[in-house]
Amino acid sequence: MKGSVFIATSLDGFIAREDGALDWLPAGGGEPHGYTEFMDTVDALVIGRKTFETVLGFDAWPYGTKPVIVLSATLSELNAPDGAVCDLMCGTPDEISSRLAQSGMKHLYIDGGVTIQGFLEAGLIQELTITRIPVLLGSGIPLFGLVSRDIRLDHVVTRAYASGMVQSKYVVAT
Repeated sequence: MKGSVFIATSLDGFIAREDGALDWLPAGGGEPHGYTEFMDTVDALVIGRKTFETVLGFDAWPYGTKPVIVLSATLSELNAPDGAVCDLMCGTPDEISSRLAQSGMKHLYIDGGVTIQGFLEAGLIQELTITRIPVLLGSGIPLFGLVSRDIRLDHVVTRAYASGMVQSKYVVAT
């Protein structure tokens, strides 16, 4: 099973404001950054409840019919948008990954701060694509939290865009 991250952060490492707001992200359109091509390679998304609730506030469901696994220990049901393919799961990252592998999934897109941190800590993320947006927020929800050990990364490529965004791709060193 391959786990990948594809995410934007502020230059100071935040993925959202303290309240989860993403208003600092550039509006859609403009330069392509490889997201569509990345989405074509994944079998499903694994996101936390807070990320799911944030996405529900978007103008349109961004994942089409791609399966979305929402992790929550408190929800008993999901109110997914029409046409969305969503499933609710709880458990450790190892348990979730194992269940999804048993169902035939081979490549997971892991999204949301706490979810990314948990899967990274469990050794279930092999690739990270991080796009740094040229803005300083000063505070917010960090992409990375405390880790119990060093997690070494090998740099694959970095691209700079005319908008000022800088995207780097890493693989977790083995």
